[in-house]
Amino acid sequence: MANEPTIPATPPEPWLRGPVADVPAPLQPVAHALIAALEDVEAAVAGLDAERLWSKPGDVASVGFHIAHLAGSTDRLLTYARGEALTEAQREVLLRERRLEELRPALETLLAGWQGTVQAALRQLARTSESALQEPRAVGRAKLPSTVQGLLFHAAEHAARHAGQIVTTSRLLR
Repeated sequence: MANEPTIPATPPEPWLRGPVADVPAPLQPVAHALIAALEDVEAAVAGLDAERLWSKPGDVASVGFHIAHLAGSTDRLLTYARGEALTEAQREVLLRERRLEELRPALETLLAGWQGTVQAALRQLARTSESALQEPRAVGRAKLPSTVQGLLFHAAEHAARHAGQIVTTSRLLR
């Protein structure tokens, strides 16, 4: 049967798997990008030892830094999208990001944080109404202008950017 389609060995990318349950249609690209970033990171760091996790080839940021930053920055962007100010705990996480090279959390800890952040993001996307997307939001202490949609889309593209850096750096380290 020469014309039978071949079955891929791996599942298709998230955006080709259909809609994410309960997420409004305009936010499907955000959900798909976050899921893709999570899966890309998990695959890229599988089996990475602590030395490589915190290594900085060519003086670029370590894989460990990128994973921690992914979780922290995504959480902060989601907070602004909800129209909330950062909590003291979130500010402490931000300060800890500057000391990650010295603190060196374990890979499992970093991945659990990123996984939890993506799950929280998907729950938030499901609760976000289409009518709220253009609502104005203030970002940071400077209260820079954005919208719910702007923050959610930035969270997705920011995650994709750092996931790409993790994939590339992990390959260099192997």
